[in-house]
Amino acid sequence: MSLFKARDWWSTTLGEQEEFDQGCLCVGDVDNGGSGNADKIIVGSYMGFLRIFSPHPAKPGDGLQPEELLLEVQLRDPVVQVEVGKFVSGTELLQLAVLHPRKLSVYAVSGTMGTVDHGNQYQIKLMYEHNLQRTACNMIYGPFGGVKGRDLIAIQSMDGMLMFFEQETFAFGCFLPGFLLPGPLSYSPRTDSFITVSSSRQVESYKYQALAIATDADTREGTEQQKLGSGKRLVADWTLNIGEQALDICVTSFNQAASSVFVLGERNFFCLKENGQIRFMKKLEYNPSCFLPYTSVFDGAINTLIGNHNNMLLIYQDVTLKWATQLPHIPVAVRVANFQDLKGVMVTLSDSGHLQSSYLGTDPSLFQAPKVESREINYEELDVEMKELQKKIKEATKTQDILPKAEKEDDLAVIATVSSNLDAVSQAIDSGMGGEAVPSVTVKITVRSRLAVQNAKLSVYVEPPLAVTQDQFTFNSIEPAVPRCVTLSVFLKGTYLPAKLEGDAAVSYSTPTGRGAAGLSAYMNCGMLLYFFLLCIPSPPPHTHTHNLTIRLRLAPVSITSVLPHFVLKSEDDQVNALGFQFITGSRVTLLASKTSQRYRIQSEDFEDLWLLTKELICRFEEYFAKQGTKDFTCIFPGPVPLQEYFQFVDRHFELRLNDEKYQVLLSERAVQFRAIQRRLLIRFKDKTPAPLQNLDTLLDGTYRQV
Repeated sequence: MSLFKARDWWSTTLGEQEEFDQGCLCVGDVDNGGSGNADKIIVGSYMGFLRIFSPHPAKPGDGLQPEELLLEVQLRDPVVQVEVGKFVSGTELLQLAVLHPRKLSVYAVSGTMGTVDHGNQYQIKLMYEHNLQRTACNMIYGPFGGVKGRDLIAIQSMDGMLMFFEQETFAFGCFLPGFLLPGPLSYSPRTDSFITVSSSRQVESYKYQALAIATDADTREGTEQQKLGSGKRLVADWTLNIGEQALDICVTSFNQAASSVFVLGERNFFCLKENGQIRFMKKLEYNPSCFLPYTSVFDGAINTLIGNHNNMLLIYQDVTLKWATQLPHIPVAVRVANFQDLKGVMVTLSDSGHLQSSYLGTDPSLFQAPKVESREINYEELDVEMKELQKKIKEATKTQDILPKAEKEDDLAVIATVSSNLDAVSQAIDSGMGGEAVPSVTVKITVRSRLAVQNAKLSVYVEPPLAVTQDQFTFNSIEPAVPRCVTLSVFLKGTYLPAKLEGDAAVSYSTPTGRGAAGLSAYMNCGMLLYFFLLCIPSPPPHTHTHNLTIRLRLAPVSITSVLPHFVLKSEDDQVNALGFQFITGSRVTLLASKTSQRYRIQSEDFEDLWLLTKELICRFEEYFAKQGTKDFTCIFPGPVPLQEYFQFVDRHFELRLNDEKYQVLLSERAVQFRAIQRRLLIRFKDKTPAPLQNLDTLLDGTYRQV
């Protein structure tokens, strides 16, 4: 047993298959039953259960006793958050506020002294409730505006509205500016400010007075104000960009330390001053789940509990790690409670309902290692065993890397075979080339399996604008030694050339394990190389060109008719030194071979058309010399690298991207204008007393032409 495990003082498991989150745990003297050491644990669940516990085990580690569960009731709606505070006017007793997705309920918890052995009886009484017109996310309470002896409640909705309730009365509501998704919310009593982290990953602080001014609550009823928000523009008191989403926010004010704002991010832990300046920051090397600043022991330092997804609970004094303890679960909420028998108990709750009260300590382990049996050593037997082991080591060293290693055979193999000829009848579908015929080539894909596989899915990918007639195939099962074959056609679908003539065929499948029907998922793929003649046809070499590239071989020259036989015209002889290529997209490229040297020149009117022929020529040379058995084949580019032309195309591409964004914005504006004119016209046409169109029809026609 490790010394650094959390000492289980009391624990229990709540319900079955229930879910809990950060706001479902609260600690306080909810029944107003005693001094500050009579805290109760209040837990709500997404299944609608509300439970109140008062743990007092006979000895540490005992489970739940019947009398420790004070109250268990199932509400009709899921419980989003529970809080304990002074929520009822006319009294300073503590009440329980329960937040549902569409309702806020405030209950008074009371107990009746039992007269028999059944113990005390506890019950809740509904004091008031507010029906919400918007779906609630979280809530915060406190003495907003500096009120004395009571707590006000603010609820943040899922669409960014803050709804304020002065106990039994709805006060006002306002929207947060630039809202996208709700974030954690906290209240600072010293500055009377609300602090949150927006979707733009920055901490924002808003004065309560500014929130109250930013609405016109006096002119609307409560329910209407929850539907609509207007008034003056809301401006943050201060903002701080932290660069990440926040899990929780907590504002602390201890006697020995200055008031601070703590923000727990996904990878960092921040401590801010009241004006938004960073006091300190701690980079976390784990994924946090919850935190709680709970006390100040030394002057200026604050102790903080941070739970993570490694089942750890860490205690920091500012940025210094003071203690780390192991938990049996991942905490999603942590609180510190004072019970009658023990003060400073850490209460943690997991998302599956494991509730535990633990303390820090170094209780010694009661386990003692057994004594090792002592026996006399036989040195002769040890010498014989040592010699045998040394002999095995020598034999293994000699035979290492000499014996051939058996290659592991894959469970499934994918083979793609590209036809060496074009399809007699083109299979091109919607090629985008107008009425011109676009050639296609057939690809046969064979899937072989060594084992029985299930739910095999074959996906075929080619470089755009190349396309296939069918890119998805499904096989319910593939039996061993029974190959499955599919055929498809590849063609050019577009008015520009692809970057490469390569494709990929991938199969995802499941192999049965014998333990379940799903099996293990696996993946296998293979590449395929398409032929150059899919994109072009032979043509007479053009006489004009603007761009050219020259490559040189270090070996004997090779006739271009032997490496590119498909592009030799019937009228040309075998010693031709110039070939012309007509791309389907309309451009033309020429290949020239020197009669006296190993130089080959590629020429074209368009700079981007040089690449495909250059790559194809080098690949054909590699195949040719591989068949000849030559291993030191090398292609050399002797001329200067055409960087100027390349950079011109980069600039042109960048300009086109900017124009594309500009026209997208312009099109969006014209579309909005077009719909607005349509609505105006529709209102005019539906009116029983028609009014003049005031040139709306002319404006509609002009906007339509612009679109």
